Amino acid sequence: MASADSQPRFGQSVKGLLSDKVGSCGGDVIVLTRQVLKGSRSQELLGQAARNMVIQEDAILHSEDSLRKMSIITTHLQYQQEAIQKNVEHSKNLQDQLRHLLK
Repeated sequence: MASADSQPRFGQSVKGLLSDKVGSCGGDVIVLTRQVLKGSRSQELLGQAARNMVIQEDAILHSEDSLRKMSIITTHLQYQQEAIQKNVEHSKNLQDQLRHLLK
């Protein structure tokens, strides 16, 4: 009977060990799933950051292009201002000459 008594205990201890192992594996699966989800979320965040960076880079390039165009416009306006100032000086000279002639 000793072997009959030890048989159920052995079976119960194996079942208990197996149950513990299954529980441990279940816990490991849960931890692994959480890590995969974290990695997935991290990947999503990195992807979003990359998309945002591309958008910012495009905005910077557009701003640089706009600044370059504004610089060209400023140069042209300076040339026009100089031409207008010369014309005003010539106009004053012509007015002086006309006054002198009309006297």
